[in-house]
Amino acid sequence: MIVLLSLHAFETLHISSAQSIAFRNPESKPNIIYILADDLGIGDIEPFGQEHTDTPYLTQMSREGMKLMQHYSGSTVCAPSRAALMTGLHTGHAQIRGNFELGGYTDQDEFGQMPLNPGTQTIATMLRAAKYRTALIGKWGLGGPGSHGAPNKHGFDYFFGYLDQKQAHNHYPTHLWENQERYPLENAFLYPHQPLPSDVDPYDGSSYEPFRRDDYAPARMTETALQFISENHQHPFFLYLAFAMPHASLQAPEQEMSSYSHFEETPYTAERNYLPQLRPRAARAAMISNIDRSVGRIFERLNDLGIDENTLVIFSSDNGPTSEGGGDMEFFNSNGQFRGYKRDLYEGGIRVPTLARWPGKIKPGSSSNHVSAFWDIMPTLAELAGVEPPANDGISFLPALLAEDGQRIHKSLYWEFHNANGGKSQAVRFLDTHNTNWKAIRFHAGKNSEPTIELYDLDKDPSEIHDLASGRPQLVTEAEDIMDRARSRSFIDLWNFD
Repeated sequence: MIVLLSLHAFETLHISSAQSIAFRNPESKPNIIYILADDLGIGDIEPFGQEHTDTPYLTQMSREGMKLMQHYSGSTVCAPSRAALMTGLHTGHAQIRGNFELGGYTDQDEFGQMPLNPGTQTIATMLRAAKYRTALIGKWGLGGPGSHGAPNKHGFDYFFGYLDQKQAHNHYPTHLWENQERYPLENAFLYPHQPLPSDVDPYDGSSYEPFRRDDYAPARMTETALQFISENHQHPFFLYLAFAMPHASLQAPEQEMSSYSHFEETPYTAERNYLPQLRPRAARAAMISNIDRSVGRIFERLNDLGIDENTLVIFSSDNGPTSEGGGDMEFFNSNGQFRGYKRDLYEGGIRVPTLARWPGKIKPGSSSNHVSAFWDIMPTLAELAGVEPPANDGISFLPALLAEDGQRIHKSLYWEFHNANGGKSQAVRFLDTHNTNWKAIRFHAGKNSEPTIELYDLDKDPSEIHDLASGRPQLVTEAEDIMDRARSRSFIDLWNFD
């Protein structure tokens, strides 16, 4: 597939004329660890206001590093968001613009999602060419078993985790994948979408015994990540650690859920799909705390190996939170002040909790209001590694991380979402001539219906409550023009708007 980049909607504005910040000594290239949570809302961790879930190590990361207050995911669902991250292309240019599922949920029907095309340039191919050792540990979702989308075919020297994101709906699977071979776990098969039988008591813990297993995939991933760091610490490395939590099903070891036994609970019986859970609040909180402890163990390992000050760690999430699987968004205030959740292009669906830590380089306890998105990660890491990135839609935000002059800014950011059930939407965040931050969302109900559009002043109304579209027709026209110019036509008709 040939991708034509429409750069009109992604012009950049220079706020100063500082020089490049590329690192000049190739022998001192920093290690890079990018940690991605799954369906974690911006309000789900303590650095961004969470009051019910304990995340002390992410709080430590915030104290020792930077909070990125206006960082956006690549999309509002898994596969297109991860594709934007890996390729540096937003959803108007990327090959993968939605969750294009293949196969089913059984081990026999594991075929994954639409695979990345052969020859696709990724962050991993870029960094491997820069002499980094590269690993993906966790959830992939960009090509299933035996496909040309497998991680090892797209720049990763080592892979361990889920190839098919549908398999990641169960955190106690029968197997993971190590490179392109099955890695068996000590779990009997558990179909991830089944309700609690109607003839059992939902408040009786024994009713959930058939759904319990012992070999927890996230624990395997953390241990493998620590091993990779230990084995490669004398050489520049890139570790992409993509946890599949707290994406439903909501599952965690009982001893980890015990920290949240004080929660008042209503059992989730899976009437809305995913596996049933006696204590859904405790399970979701425990999953987030599990990620937090893994982050803490990584920092401890970096310190023990003496590479802490030569390692940039970024933490983020692939999209906003969801009530699926029994997630209680109101109790946790998972989207903070923002409107919308996963599958929305409102801020709550795409503005994600993002932290960056690099001792001696990033100012401790700092925060940045620089506006950035997943497609900016590729050029940022390219500048860090001292290499030229492949063609992409991003802008390096390394100057913002280092509090240096010379940070360029986006005049606009663009997203689109294609719901498998038919609804489609587009969104653009843009600056007007007075540098006011505007957000427009256009909804497409169907080919025979006129799209509708909403307009919000993010400076005055970050919660997107007051739709100003009817009173600002010139801005609506500008937003629609950006949307129309920001995308190339997809080879999948479902992902087009005509």
